[in-house]
Amino acid sequence: MNRIVECVPNFSEGRDAAKVEQLVAAIAAVPDVVLLAHELDANHHRSVITFAGEPEAVVEAAVRAAAVAVELIDLNHHLGEHPRIGALDVLPFVPLQNVTMEDCIELAHQAGERLARELHIPVYLYERAASQSSRVNLADVRRGEFEGLREDIATDPEREPDYGEPVIHPTAGATAVGARAPLIAYNVNLGTADLNIARKIAQAVRGSGGGLQFVKALGIDLKDRNQVQVSLNLVNYEASPLFRVFELVRREAERYGVPVVGSEIVGLVPQAALNACADFYLRIENFREGLILEKRLQEALDERASRVSARPGTLHLMPPPVEAQPVALTSVAAEFFDESADAEWLGTFCDDVAAGTLAPGGGSVTAYAGALAAALGAMVCNLTLGKKKYEEVEHETREILAQLEQLSADLRVAVAEDADSQERMVEAMQLPRITEAERLARISAIEQATRGLIGLRMRVAESSFDTLELLDELAEVGNPIAFADLTTGAQLALTALRSTSYQVLSNLGALSDEEFTRLRRLELDDLLVRGQEVADGIEAQFFQMYPR
Repeated sequence: MNRIVECVPNFSEGRDAAKVEQLVAAIAAVPDVVLLAHELDANHHRSVITFAGEPEAVVEAAVRAAAVAVELIDLNHHLGEHPRIGALDVLPFVPLQNVTMEDCIELAHQAGERLARELHIPVYLYERAASQSSRVNLADVRRGEFEGLREDIATDPEREPDYGEPVIHPTAGATAVGARAPLIAYNVNLGTADLNIARKIAQAVRGSGGGLQFVKALGIDLKDRNQVQVSLNLVNYEASPLFRVFELVRREAERYGVPVVGSEIVGLVPQAALNACADFYLRIENFREGLILEKRLQEALDERASRVSARPGTLHLMPPPVEAQPVALTSVAAEFFDESADAEWLGTFCDDVAAGTLAPGGGSVTAYAGALAAALGAMVCNLTLGKKKYEEVEHETREILAQLEQLSADLRVAVAEDADSQERMVEAMQLPRITEAERLARISAIEQATRGLIGLRMRVAESSFDTLELLDELAEVGNPIAFADLTTGAQLALTALRSTSYQVLSNLGALSDEEFTRLRRLELDDLLVRGQEVADGIEAQFFQMYPR
């Protein structure tokens, strides 16, 4: 899986484990999907299932699970502490790897259209996918819950769904489908049974009540434990970190003479959120993710994998590593241009591009140019690190190096991905179109392949711009002995950015979605203007050091 989307559907069933297992099985049965976690909560009467996979597979798994939920869950007989409007209550898509927020917004639209068309469930788009400002906040979408929406959907124009008829499903209700950044669902349990106290604390903590801007909170009664809970959603854990939320809940609870007796994570939590807690509570000096064993091990494995040739049938883009010992220039040249299989990577790629087929083509070459730009930046970092003269900027240089290495790896992956995506486009264009049904299927396949190719190439453009910005930072702290190489990297990154824009603009011409096309053009224009400014600035510094 090169493109990974996380999906975290919330179902209105938290007491019948057998039903939840059927929902889990429906998701797990879809190829290219990995089940990550699932949890039940009897008090909330809600289950949360977390899975991830390729974008198209994730949508398919979500729709299949929704179909099972329609069969198993009847909201007319559902009562729990958590607000809800549907059997499949919430369906968010979250970008994880090589996927943009725009991609996830598109997935939300795809899923919403299918839920309405195939299962007759009215759908409301929320968060980043929202079609109107009044639906960005999920709480506003769920106003009145299932019972209230059942009365209002057909009579109140403001409650008309984004997809589907203004008629609530008689048993499965409606569904909120959205796109969002990673969210932390976090509960803090209090040593009291007074629900009023939990509600007052929630009011003080949540952003809408004047508390932390990116926090949502509710007071929940845990009847089976004879205690109450502050149930929280952290929609931006970097701006409102986990430790700050916990401390604010604890201090508010102290005002009422109530202790915090525990807390819990619902679903999964990003490692960075826990790292921030370690840094805050342990007061670790100079804490950074590089100190984490598993993190450094994964980086080392990724670095090793990036040097290994791709599997048979894919592009070979990395030269074999040269031993770190003095080698005569002639022997290096011989190794690069040797006829052996281990040294054919450059010639093979050039020959594949020149072969007269559409893949690999300009998109792959562009991604490779971006990867080389990031690699030149990494070279400057390595020429700076370990030098006594640059001890004061070593930490900053290491951070830049880590980001450049990741960008270079991502862009190398995009080389092969672009070729694969281009081949899918060709296959779609070659589909039969004799009958009306075949013609419509072909149009749909071309549209889907085009959007996928555009999404990939927009990521290449963004990665190329990110590389430029890092090179700009490096220009201030890096070893000037390699400033010519850094400037070359900046021009390569700018070339990659500009060339990607050519590829994307040519793809946009095949789409009929004017709004989608307009937004992509605006994004490209912004990246190009900013990228040119950064590259010009680096070039100006070079000519100050080495006048014409």
